[in-house]
Amino acid sequence: MTERAYELFKNLPVLETPRLRLRKLSLRDAGDVFEYASLPEVAQHVTWEYHRNISDSVHYLRFITQQYIEGIPSPWGIIHKENAKLIGTIGYHVWSIANRSGEVGYALSKEYWNQGYTSEAFCEVIKYGFEHMMLERIEATCKLLNTASEKVMLKCGMQFEGIMRKKLFAKGEYHDLKLYSLLKEDWEKINSISARK
Repeated sequence: MTERAYELFKNLPVLETPRLRLRKLSLRDAGDVFEYASLPEVAQHVTWEYHRNISDSVHYLRFITQQYIEGIPSPWGIIHKENAKLIGTIGYHVWSIANRSGEVGYALSKEYWNQGYTSEAFCEVIKYGFEHMMLERIEATCKLLNTASEKVMLKCGMQFEGIMRKKLFAKGEYHDLKLYSLLKEDWEKINSISARK
């Protein structure tokens, strides 16, 4: 990656939405991370195992904070403004400078499911990708049975491209993944239409 790319993730900026604040994670977030990541339902469709104890959450946060130091693409923590609680993570875990594309992943506390929080955060992360990372294409994937994640992608204007067979090996088995994407030109059209309403 370029020096600018490294600097961007070393100094990941705070993003704001009406209900959320997206900021860098820190070791102080261990309690909140453990609260949601310790639930098997939250970890069901992601690559990581649910956290058995607080040390799992601390280990995860040490890993992420080291990635910030090294300028490696890493997630924002999703903070609920009303109670200042960390309720999940979202961010680019793949960024191809040469192809001007990125892939986003996310996880959210079960307590906040089905209330529009993930799509609210994702739309802001998409905006950041197109306006500041100079992306032309943003991708996201989900397992075939993860209809909740699929709804988030659709709500953010993404288009279904197909099923990638045995794309992911996680938790001892291969998984087919649905691939969704959004191009900058399509995102600009969506914003243009919304602005006229």
